[in-house]
Amino acid sequence: MKRRIFHYKYELILFIVTGLLLFSGLDKIEVNIMEARNFITAREMVQNNEYLLTTLNGEPRYQKPPLPTWLTALAGSIFGFDSLFALRVPVVLITFLLVFTFFFFSKELGLSTKHSFYNSVILITSFYIFFAGRDNQWDMYTHSFMFVSIYFLWKVLKENKNLLLNSMLSGIFLGFSILSKGPVSFYALFLPFLFSYIINYRTTLKGKGIYLLQMVLLGLVIGLSWFIYVRLNDSEYFRIIATREISNWNNYEVKPFYYYWNFFIQSGLWTVPSLISLVYPYLRKRVCDLRAYRFAILWTIISVILLSAIPEKKVRYLVPALIPLALTTGFYIDYLLKSFGHGTTKSENILVYISYGIIALVGITYPFVLFFLLKEGLKDHLFIYVLSSFLILVCSFLIVKGLTRHDFGKVFRASIAIFIIIVIGALPMSGEFFTNPNYASAGKAREIEKQLKINTYRLTDIAPEIVWDFGKPIPIYPPQNNTSIPDDKRFGLIVNIEDSTRLQSIFPSHNFSKLYRINMNYRQSKKNRLIKDYYLVSAKN
Repeated sequence: MKRRIFHYKYELILFIVTGLLLFSGLDKIEVNIMEARNFITAREMVQNNEYLLTTLNGEPRYQKPPLPTWLTALAGSIFGFDSLFALRVPVVLITFLLVFTFFFFSKELGLSTKHSFYNSVILITSFYIFFAGRDNQWDMYTHSFMFVSIYFLWKVLKENKNLLLNSMLSGIFLGFSILSKGPVSFYALFLPFLFSYIINYRTTLKGKGIYLLQMVLLGLVIGLSWFIYVRLNDSEYFRIIATREISNWNNYEVKPFYYYWNFFIQSGLWTVPSLISLVYPYLRKRVCDLRAYRFAILWTIISVILLSAIPEKKVRYLVPALIPLALTTGFYIDYLLKSFGHGTTKSENILVYISYGIIALVGITYPFVLFFLLKEGLKDHLFIYVLSSFLILVCSFLIVKGLTRHDFGKVFRASIAIFIIIVIGALPMSGEFFTNPNYASAGKAREIEKQLKINTYRLTDIAPEIVWDFGKPIPIYPPQNNTSIPDDKRFGLIVNIEDSTRLQSIFPSHNFSKLYRINMNYRQSKKNRLIKDYYLVSAKN
């Protein structure tokens, strides 16, 4: 038994590391706008028993396919929609799927188990992969499912057994990816993989084309099924939303072509190593497997080029490029593990000293930064503060010791440990950082509504975070689309602060009484869209 466990020690360590990073403080970070949209739609699925014609705040929401929301709705149905931890478990499990598929894919490339383990640790500790793996919106689902599809396609391309089964599995997960966020990952992850494979391995896919075609067709049948259903059953809203989404690609968040050229920064801990790993002329003679390295770097660069070609750009759209980047970075780390100190030049050593010296410095300053941020809140977290500070200082010492003794294995492990300890130690205390004394939840407005036994409406568009915290849809008033006006004698009305002065002109036959100000800003920096006034509106006698 012990021998069997030892045989799978890298898988076990990877499981523990991934679990610590993804589950620690999972419910401590506030719900952002993208998560709120997913959570609201999942809640309304269950409340309305409608899982195909999806809604957001009671209105059709077809901008994103429903697979991530189905999984979120399942978690909410089992554990309740009040448990933020439970609602984020689906994305954590999907990230586990990505990390372990990545591990086995690395082995399929011919890399050793240890090398594959290092690649996977680099992946999960890359900042935006780690962040997206805890943020329950659509990105991690679509890219995780696509990577599983790529894994089975690789087996089709490189093996001559189980071709039909692997092709079907690849097609199924391709369909799941499309059902998660449309063709995004097909464009940004799958096509770069296919192009780099053909370029690097000098193949025309001869003899495997039928399986590739079968995979794509099956994926399209599964992935497009929901879009076709909505198109047939709610064609008007589907057309309006599709037109708006296509327009956004060219008119919303438009950035220049070169906007993504600093993409390696999003790997966080691995910023300097990942940048060095992209210098092909330098690393090509130092890697353990030149063909695999060339494949990884091509995949990374082609992904960034394709993403750069789209006018609409956001930092989180870089997630697909960070996956092959972790593979690329792993070759440089593997080189340092084997050669640092006895096979590296003085200039190479200086780069290692600088990049990992910065990490050690972060560890040394951690207790002081945390003390400054927590201030009075420190007394509520004294144990975890002292323990995490001590452990991080020990790890910083080990990094320095490893650098001076040219033991890169110790440097690498201590760097990972610092990242894990910061996550475990700092996230539970994150609620104390930059707190807003004026914070006032929308849930309190819902309590007022219940006490007064009234219905609540909104005057204009409202932030999804407010709707999520309020706990139910907030319809617009007066209603649109020829819906009859409610005959409430009294009702609650949520309005923008600047709209308060024009209420009398909008409702000349009503009286107004301000009951509450909603302020969903967790930080003191103001986002006006998260601040609303809650009025009691009553008809004049």
